[in-house]
Amino acid sequence: MTISSQLSADGQELTITIQGRFDFNTHQAFRDAYQRAGDAPRRYVVDLSGATYLDSSALGMLLLLRDHAGSDKADIRLINCNPDVRKVLSVSNFEQLFSIA
Repeated sequence: MTISSQLSADGQELTITIQGRFDFNTHQAFRDAYQRAGDAPRRYVVDLSGATYLDSSALGMLLLLRDHAGSDKADIRLINCNPDVRKVLSVSNFEQLFSIA
């Protein structure tokens, strides 16, 4: 499991990249990835291209990110989901809360 983050040059967008299992064991690393960004970026991108597994803990972490980013005003995109990850997000109705591409 590896979680990394990169802030855009203008400081407006934070990209968080998930590699491997996205589960309870990644909780602190995921939280650190967006809290280290300092002043809240306007947009967040969670790149799930390397995520091999996603569980209910990960769904909770995404909801915590959404709260951190402004709840209903949050601009968060979940990108590069493999079919298994997309299915979990779909069954959980996360397309109602996040932009999923």
